Amino acid sequence: MAGAGPARTVRPDGGRRPTGRQRHDSKITVYISSDELLALEQLRLRLRADHALAADRGRLVREAVAAMIGDFDALGEHSTLVRRLRDTS
Repeated sequence: MAGAGPARTVRPDGGRRPTGRQRHDSKITVYISSDELLALEQLRLRLRADHALAADRGRLVREAVAAMIGDFDALGEHSTLVRRLRDTS
């Protein structure tokens, strides 16, 4: 379908892969706390220092979203997302 955007790569285990390093045509703004931003930046630096993996914050967020969607697709009501949302409501 023309204009539908890039297709997602679906792994055999049902997990989703984010689009990775490419030009993205959609954008959202997400507000997070200073502590969450600091934790995200520390994660980025630990990945680089401990695992020789360089990733920007956007890539980390896309990876987290893909993992969350994959977990929800696989586990539904028992997914981490549903449990966490129920715990905070």
